[in-house]
Amino acid sequence: MTDKPATSDEHMRLDDFLCFAVYSTNHAFNRIYKPLLDALDLTYPQYLTMVALWQKDDQTVGSLGEKLFLESSTLTPLLKRLEAMGHLRRIRDARDERQVRIQLTEAGRALEEKAKSVPRCILEATGLTEETLQTLKNELAKVRNAMLR
Repeated sequence: MTDKPATSDEHMRLDDFLCFAVYSTNHAFNRIYKPLLDALDLTYPQYLTMVALWQKDDQTVGSLGEKLFLESSTLTPLLKRLEAMGHLRRIRDARDERQVRIQLTEAGRALEEKAKSVPRCILEATGLTEETLQTLKNELAKVRNAMLR
């Protein structure tokens, strides 16, 4: 250990940046996801939207946006595309016409069966155990939540 103060160069090492580790890992994930999602004819944001709907069908655009951390202005074009593909329908809420509800179609529900292998493929690509992956997800969620305060 040295008593010498750190120079600015020592604070600007790319490999020391958490944000760069997350950014570059995201690129690696995209390379793994792309062929898997191409087979489903979905982009990654579309896939996440479908996963959220498979988890809970018939929700508002607002509640879906909260789960996905997306603004309505970003989510709406994505939902329109999924609707045009026949995976979901957007309908006005009968009790509050200001709200738009998202419901899966039969084709959207059927797509879930085709997508079931994706998480296993991703787990295998990481080389991590399920326990380690869960710990990592929990820690990243803590970082995200702290930054959103």
